[in-house]
Amino acid sequence: MRPAPSDDQNEPSIMDTTFLESLLGYNARRAALAVISVFLRRMEPYGMRPVDFSVLSVVAHNPGVTSRQICSTLDILPPNLVGMIKSLQKRGLVVRQPHPNDRRAQGLHLSNAGQTLYNEAQATAASLERDVANRLTPEELITLITLLRKVYRGS
Repeated sequence: MRPAPSDDQNEPSIMDTTFLESLLGYNARRAALAVISVFLRRMEPYGMRPVDFSVLSVVAHNPGVTSRQICSTLDILPPNLVGMIKSLQKRGLVVRQPHPNDRRAQGLHLSNAGQTLYNEAQATAASLERDVANRLTPEELITLITLLRKVYRGS
């Protein structure tokens, strides 16, 4: 009789993940989890999750952007964005202003506090990206980003 496999957490186990590691989705998800865990730790002082940072980034780089444009760009469902925008407004980070070309729409802008927080968070995000990607050469990182864009953009 063979002994039953041990459930001991301290015992190293060799698991066959060959098939999983051949899958794009598995590898993309594992890489994303590695980056997100660092992101969450470093962005905690700013009270930002990845989606909050993404929304602030779009607003920062596209003053006057509408909620509809943000939803389309970041693939966020409108009901989910409504709560995020309200939260960012309560924190005094974004303000709504009438859209210059569409009376029915309101454009989103960073407040002064929002711009200051975003500038600090953007520097932190750039730093953590460098730290997480330190195993890649600059050329490999560009190639990886280019290939990932091809997957999610379809071109």
